[in-house]
Amino acid sequence: MIDPNLTILYVADTPASERFYADLLGKRPVESSPAFAMFALDAGHRIGLWARHTVAPAPVRGAMGGSVEIVFAVGSDSEVDATHDDWSRRGLSIAQQPTRMEFGRTFVALDPDGHRLRVYHHSDS
Repeated sequence: MIDPNLTILYVADTPASERFYADLLGKRPVESSPAFAMFALDAGHRIGLWARHTVAPAPVRGAMGGSVEIVFAVGSDSEVDATHDDWSRRGLSIAQQPTRMEFGRTFVALDPDGHRLRVYHHSDS
């Protein structure tokens, strides 16, 4: 059975996106070049940032950020709110303010290319 362990985001400016994710994740990339950067996450998953104009085969014309979410699970509702406050102070664009949905408390921010960053705390109630 295959086990996906890498998400690649196509980005307009790899160095700018690398700085954004280094700050957001609090870690340096494990790989970095002008057209590609990769971050290894503690849970074993990796996030790659690939310069859109160098991707082969080229992405479908008109494809853009926002159709994929990177999801960050946190331990409590108050951690959702604290992360929202922190990311808002850092200047991230907030697409959805903290709210309760059927799966728990959540909010959505956007990276510089419009990729969605969801933070949530799962609750059964």
